Amino acid sequence: MKKWSTGLLMLFASLAIIAQQRTQKDSNTLLWEISGNGLQKPSYLFGTIHMICADEAMLSDSLKSFISQVDVVYMEVDMDNFMEMLGVLRKMKMRNDTTLADLLTKQEYQKVKDYFEAKGSMIPFSVLETYKPMLAASMLAESNTNCPKSAAMEEVIIKEAKLNSKKIKGLETMSYQMSIFDSIPYQLQAKQLLKYVEDGEKGKDDSKEYDVLVQAYRDQDLQKLEEITKLTNIGMQNFTDILLYNRNRNWVEKLKYILPEKSVLVAVGAGHLPGENGLINLLRKAGYTVKPVGNKIKRGVEI
Repeated sequence: MKKWSTGLLMLFASLAIIAQQRTQKDSNTLLWEISGNGLQKPSYLFGTIHMICADEAMLSDSLKSFISQVDVVYMEVDMDNFMEMLGVLRKMKMRNDTTLADLLTKQEYQKVKDYFEAKGSMIPFSVLETYKPMLAASMLAESNTNCPKSAAMEEVIIKEAKLNSKKIKGLETMSYQMSIFDSIPYQLQAKQLLKYVEDGEKGKDDSKEYDVLVQAYRDQDLQKLEEITKLTNIGMQNFTDILLYNRNRNWVEKLKYILPEKSVLVAVGAGHLPGENGLINLLRKAGYTVKPVGNKIKRGVEI
């Protein structure tokens, strides 16, 4: 359940990066310090990736050190709250008993059904077709990795936080995230899902696009990640505010109350960090000093 939920978060363009061994530019990092504006202790911002090969899902010594120092770890959602995760299942369904069959032609519907059944899914298609189509697309995306075993950076951070007896909280609820999908017409979501299926039938290799994303994550290149985010959202340009920027603004408003009270690590999808409407810039506009921190990984340890 927890692993599945991390796959859903990919749809928010919450893109992320894995630390590299080679020398980096100062700005090429996923780890940032938040200070100034009257804060007594610094807090930290880290960009995650929601799905990556397990042998690359590692934390730098710097990040481990900061986790041990802060009072609370904030994720996008509290993935450690099992009851919340369980309760959100019904909100994954489309409203008014809508199904994919209502949104596509018979031929299109059969094409999507056949594709899902051929790919295999942890959820029967008879159930999946009642879910918001973007969620179904995320499950297809998760199946396209070339990893023998995949992992989420969020899970690794939670594990480290527990080792250090740190509280884990969410900046928003899973229920809220699911409600965002209701703001995007189901018809449009269904057409995007159909396009995904048709691209797959034509032999378009989505794993190559994923490899480009992961390489940007390894390089800790936020500018490149921002470019990939924009490309990923083709067909959804009118909903970027809903999926990404409005959430960034909401988080900064919440952090204005959190940061003066305690030192925290904020770990969210790396796609939320860069750009004019990214968290780094919005926090600076709010009066905070946000500066890069080295984030080198020592290879050789797996989760």
